[in-house]
Amino acid sequence: MRSLEQEMGAWKVDDGRSERTGTMWTASAHIITTIVGSGVLSLAWSMAQLGWLAGVATLFIFSAISLYTSSLLADCYRDPLSGNRNHTYMETVKTFLGGSKYMVCGLVQYIFLCGLAVNYTITASISMVAISKSNCFHKEGHGAAPCKFSNNPYMIAIGITEIFLSQIRNFHKLSWLSIIAAIMSFSYAGIGIGLSFAKVVSGEGEKTTLTGVEIGLDLTVADKTWRMFQAMGDMSLAVAYSFILIEIQDTLRSSTPENRVMKKANVIATSVATTLFMLCGCLGYSALGNHAPGNLLTGFGFYDPFWLIDLANVFIVVHLIGAYQVVVQPVFQVVESCVGAKWPKSKFVNEEYPLRIGKNNNFTISLNFFRIIWRSVFVMMATLISMAIPFFNEILALLGAFCYWPLTVYFPLEMYISRTNIKRGTIKWCALQLLNLLCFLASLAVAISSFLGVGKALHTYKPFMSKQ
Repeated sequence: MRSLEQEMGAWKVDDGRSERTGTMWTASAHIITTIVGSGVLSLAWSMAQLGWLAGVATLFIFSAISLYTSSLLADCYRDPLSGNRNHTYMETVKTFLGGSKYMVCGLVQYIFLCGLAVNYTITASISMVAISKSNCFHKEGHGAAPCKFSNNPYMIAIGITEIFLSQIRNFHKLSWLSIIAAIMSFSYAGIGIGLSFAKVVSGEGEKTTLTGVEIGLDLTVADKTWRMFQAMGDMSLAVAYSFILIEIQDTLRSSTPENRVMKKANVIATSVATTLFMLCGCLGYSALGNHAPGNLLTGFGFYDPFWLIDLANVFIVVHLIGAYQVVVQPVFQVVESCVGAKWPKSKFVNEEYPLRIGKNNNFTISLNFFRIIWRSVFVMMATLISMAIPFFNEILALLGAFCYWPLTVYFPLEMYISRTNIKRGTIKWCALQLLNLLCFLASLAVAISSFLGVGKALHTYKPFMSKQ
């Protein structure tokens, strides 16, 4: 029997699609761009909840699990019988696990993407508030009482911007968007690392401990436990990327077996990203100590160098406004495809109206009445939810719990077992199922802690009224 690599190398079928030109380096870049995002800003807070020992260990463990399961998922890219490629994560699930799990996978993916839209709105508004506070303190002085701002106007502004951007068809295919996103994410992460390093070197770093924040009058044992699980959720979300791995692998040229190239890309990208995460988490914790805030950049005050912090927050806003469109495009497309198939003769649903812009009409936007209404309603609902529950860390942890286990662990493991016909009850099968169970229990604990965190925050938060 031929090895898996030999089978992969024997299949050069491109399924009638355009030529693939991706390499190990382009795949690595796509993965890094995907996982290096606003989640890095919460890692200092996560380290503060877990402490040095558990914090470093947890981040390494989640990174190792993601790397392992992603390597297994890479082997499932092609159908073992026909040799045909699976172009998307959902197609892969359908090929190996059948229609019912395919539907569950789709539901999880789309809920996760909608959750990211909410999270991006919250995060971008926090950065915009930070810019306003920084400028206010710089103008009025460090003790200025009026320097409090509501997130709501900024969320509304973000929502209006996203409504206009969402009308651009195939926005996610614009190559410059990924380039800008990568530059922005590395820039604000680099600024956070630089500020942390400068504070530690200057000897102004805050108190840190091996076990993180200490139990006392302001922190009960139960609160400490739930916050530790919440921190685990933030870390799991930061390193997760399996939900787009197949789409990235589908860009690789077939001259070398795609699974072999993808595994190397996984190692490179995971190593780079984990190193960056460690720098953000460890240096941020060293600088800000056990009182590290949920957003690393808000922990350095709003004073000098105020311009540098402002610049980092501008990078975050630009990155997230673009990233918002990238993550919601699959949601837009699935709804519009279903509605178009349901009412194929409806002009309201299917008719396109070109709008030419510019002196020479050299720029054209294609408008559609259903797309205008549906996408606008989606953005407005995401904005309203963001305004109602603007809790950065709780939402991050909840998304981590919801996404990490099914998309990063369960489906890749089950597909690999099906792909390689691992017999039930064998040592390898038991080991994979044990890993599956442990990750499920961890995700369940994170989900419970996140719900409790949101519930607790709602007791003191007045929706649409609170200021920072």
